[in-house]
Amino acid sequence: MEKLTTGRIASLLSPVYDDPLDWRPVFDWTSIIHLGGIVYIGLDALSDYEVAAAVGNSMFADLTSVAGRLYKFGPGRGLPGKTVQRRIAIHADEFNELIGDEFIPLLNKAGGAGFQVTAYTQTWSDVEARIGSRPKAGQIAGNFNSLIMLRVKEIATAELLTDQLPDVRIVSTIISSSVSDTNDPADFADFASKNEDRITTESVPMLAPSDLVQLPKGQAFALIRGGQLYKIRMPLPDGNHDAMMPENFAAIGAEIKSRLGIPASPIHESVTTEGSAVGF
Repeated sequence: MEKLTTGRIASLLSPVYDDPLDWRPVFDWTSIIHLGGIVYIGLDALSDYEVAAAVGNSMFADLTSVAGRLYKFGPGRGLPGKTVQRRIAIHADEFNELIGDEFIPLLNKAGGAGFQVTAYTQTWSDVEARIGSRPKAGQIAGNFNSLIMLRVKEIATAELLTDQLPDVRIVSTIISSSVSDTNDPADFADFASKNEDRITTESVPMLAPSDLVQLPKGQAFALIRGGQLYKIRMPLPDGNHDAMMPENFAAIGAEIKSRLGIPASPIHESVTTEGSAVGF
């Protein structure tokens, strides 16, 4: 709590409810879900790891609590009329920086509340090191239904995908040639030759970890739709030859605001009552 209530972070995460001059909006996860909003949270773990980890863990604890309420009482509790349950998509980049004990129940049980979690990380060892337990890391991996893996440099991370694949039988051909001569002067044939093509089968892994280590940029293997293996090739964008590519992120934001009819405004910070730093 000291990490979240001291310094500049206190003014961001701790609203003053009885101050009418405080312009910062206050919201909670339930209102965002009912409105169908989009929340972007930049934790800045590179600059301040301790505060980023504390905010991230408290945020996931809040989301787990919200998932429990949605699972037990359904969407729209206390609201008039019928409310349709929304799918809540959570994208967690640098997953190893955010993972903690608060995240495990969110993966285990929040699917019934409409939560869909997509996590991104470089190596699975980062997750094991952060959580501090290999069984817990295996529990986390077992709750992700789909796995998309680009080029990795760690064999153990590649084995996370290859170990789930069955062995396949391949057919190979062996060519054999031999020549034998005879020392019998009464025999008309001086030598005999023989050529053989032998067909054999052997069991090999469908994919080896080295296949993922050597993947070209923009290609990946994926286990989706019940563990079916797919090979993915993604087109790489090139701003030099794309007339529709925006110049920068500011241009993207201005285009979105113009489509939605939102007047241009400077970037500001807002406040949430559930421990999440949010930037608009």
